[in-house]
Amino acid sequence: MKRRQLYKALGAMVIGSMVFAAHAETYPSRPITLIVPYPAGGTTDLAARTIGQAMGPFLKQSIVIDNRPGATGNIGMGMLKRADPDGYTIAMGTVSTQSINQFLFNDMPYDPGKDFVPLAMVFTTPNVIAVRKDSKFKTLQDLVAQAKQSKDKPVSYASPGVGSSVHLTGAYLEQAAGIDMLHVPFKGVSGSMPALIGGQVDVLMDNLPSTITQLKDGSRIRALAVTSAERLPSLPDVPTVAESGFKDFDVTAWFALYAPAGTPDAVQAKLIDAATQALATPAVKAQFEALGATAGTVSGQQLAAFEQTERQRWSQLIKERKITIN
Repeated sequence: MKRRQLYKALGAMVIGSMVFAAHAETYPSRPITLIVPYPAGGTTDLAARTIGQAMGPFLKQSIVIDNRPGATGNIGMGMLKRADPDGYTIAMGTVSTQSINQFLFNDMPYDPGKDFVPLAMVFTTPNVIAVRKDSKFKTLQDLVAQAKQSKDKPVSYASPGVGSSVHLTGAYLEQAAGIDMLHVPFKGVSGSMPALIGGQVDVLMDNLPSTITQLKDGSRIRALAVTSAERLPSLPDVPTVAESGFKDFDVTAWFALYAPAGTPDAVQAKLIDAATQALATPAVKAQFEALGATAGTVSGQQLAAFEQTERQRWSQLIKERKITIN
């Protein structure tokens, strides 16, 4: 009887492996859903639509974008956790969803280190510090000087939301410059940009791709600085925060593809290969450069290790600045 049970167990394992192998050989046989855990039109959405369109030919299937915003990305990534691990549902995670939110929310619907498998970094991009065209702030030093002088009426800055990587960039600047500003959160650049132009806030901080069109137009807003270590080819006349007097200041937002934990290795490999090939194409590189972004080069376990480094960095800032979600 034991021998018969053993044979049955072995048979089940063989059949199971054959099913997985067949799945990997035919995958993907239908369109793939790419969850974007933020609203349409923002930087995460731009990253997803660009890479989704570029990966399609390599997978011989279309990738359908599904925007599921809310809770600083937690709703969309929570959906990814609950999705079948068959490769037909993936998501665009960000520095916020993968390395920040867990230190801000007590009721996280997922564990970023356990519930997903990292596929590929899509792109990195700095944040930008922008003001209205007619603002009295001509440089970042002007902004800092005003923040130090007018504590009764603090300089206000808009971000895409409490706990967003852009919000934390503002907190990081406050720490580096020894100032305090008034943070005014919005639900995305569709709310924060009109607030800046309309004079409701003094400063806008956001991921560069969401604002670069307005900055290049130059009729209503202008940039004081970018948060990357070096200037950008897309905005060569805009200095970095480090150049503006804050040595070693270097903050970039990042956006990467993830699948649910348990996704078969062969399926992961196909997705990673398609993303890697797409990111290497001149067309995608040019699109990202025009947005002020840099195509990603890490995938799999390298991406997982990078995430962990980011968690250490941002958890320390959150603790030091006592940032909480109300």
